[in-house]
Amino acid sequence: MAEENDAHIKSASAWGQAFAAVALVGALSGGFWWLAKTSAAESEPKPATCSAEETPAPKGKRLTGARLCEALNRPDLAALLGTPTEIAKTASGSDGSVGSLGGKKIATPQAQVEFETYTVTLSATYDGLPVAGSEGLLGSYARPQKVLGRPGVLYSTRTISISFRLDGGDADSGPGVPARAVSVAQDAKDRGGSVDVTLWRTDGAVPDDAVLLRVAERVLQTLPGWTSRG
Repeated sequence: MAEENDAHIKSASAWGQAFAAVALVGALSGGFWWLAKTSAAESEPKPATCSAEETPAPKGKRLTGARLCEALNRPDLAALLGTPTEIAKTASGSDGSVGSLGGKKIATPQAQVEFETYTVTLSATYDGLPVAGSEGLLGSYARPQKVLGRPGVLYSTRTISISFRLDGGDADSGPGVPARAVSVAQDAKDRGGSVDVTLWRTDGAVPDDAVLLRVAERVLQTLPGWTSRG
């Protein structure tokens, strides 16, 4: 009888060890799966988020580089560009200014988002000048183009190429790749100032105006106060 009990105990112990081994293998497999999934998720590139210069916010209702970047760096921007599988490599905003002939500084906040194929900029200019009629100042390829019911101008421009010398000498600059841009009045009555969307390609090809206008129409209407600027 004792031998039978001992046999039952040994059998139960063997089954217990087998179940424990199966449970251990399952736990290890689950752990390795979780680690592999976590590592894969961490290794996947994430879209760039906006970074802005630490400058005081301008007074009044002026747009800032940070607000422009927030509007431009939208989740569907790559799809609007026709490259839905690409993700933003960099995204930034800045609050700059330029001097006028009268010595007054003109605010020119700007945002930029860079992809593998395209780079897009969104900028505002507070120069008090109307957009309508400015095509004569923007070159022979400029033409009037209404955007969201407001006066606008489509025009060609170029990026600036900057190269640095390895010996520490002065940097060289020159014309870069061709770009297309659209300048749109900040209000429907065109009382002065503009918002510009500029687009260029890494391969140097001239961007399609249809792509530029599609981006401009989606982005501009999301700017703070855009619909109320009559």
